[in-house]
Amino acid sequence: MGSALQWKVIANWSPELLSAAGMTLELTAMAFAVALAIGVAVGTLRSRTRWLGRPFALYVELFRGTPLLVQLFFIYYGLAQVGVVMPAMVAAVIGLGLNGGAYISEIVRGALAGIDKGQYDAAHAMGMSGLSTLLHVVMPQALRIATPPLVNAISSMLKDTSLVSLLAITEMMNIANQIYSRTFRAFEIFAVVALMYLAMTLVFSMLSRVLERRLALAHA
Repeated sequence: MGSALQWKVIANWSPELLSAAGMTLELTAMAFAVALAIGVAVGTLRSRTRWLGRPFALYVELFRGTPLLVQLFFIYYGLAQVGVVMPAMVAAVIGLGLNGGAYISEIVRGALAGIDKGQYDAAHAMGMSGLSTLLHVVMPQALRIATPPLVNAISSMLKDTSLVSLLAITEMMNIANQIYSRTFRAFEIFAVVALMYLAMTLVFSMLSRVLERRLALAHA
C-alpha cells in the first residue's frame, strides 16, 4: 500500500464512523444522566447531612482514586463471576455513571459551599422550609456556579467513552480499531477519530459559554 497517506480509507469507512459517533454521543448522554443524578444527590447530602459524609466520602474516593478502566472491567467481568451478568452497554453506563457521579458530587458540593449563608438566613426569615430554600433559593445560584465545570465533566466523559471499546461496544474507538486491523492505516484513522472527538468537545464548550451568558443575564 506504500507509505503515502491514503485518506480514501476514511471515506470508505465514513458511514461506520458516523454511526459509531452517534453511539458515542448516546452513551455519553445516558452515562451523564446517571452521573448527574448521583452527583447531585451525593453532593447535596454530603453538604447537608454530616452523618452521611463518611460513606459517601468513601464512594467518592474509591471512584476518583482508581482507574476507570479497572472499574469498567470489575463491573462487566468481575461481577459476572458472582452471578451479576449484564449487557456491555449497561455495564458501560453504570461504570461511567458511577465514576462521573463521584466527580460531579464534588462540583455540586463546592457550588453549594459557595452560596453565602446569608441566603439561607434570609429564606428562613421569610418562613421558607429547608427543602424549599434548597430548591428555590440555593440550587438556582449553585447551578450558575456549577455550569462550567459540569460542561467540562461532559467533555471528559465523552473522551472516557473510548475505554468502553474494550467491552466490545461499537463506539468510535472500537470501529477505529476494526478499521486499523483491516487496513493498517493508523495515521489516517486515528487522526480523523481524534478530530471527531475534538469537534464534539468544542460543541460542548460552545454550549457552556451560551449557558453561562444566559445564566448571567437571568441573575443580572
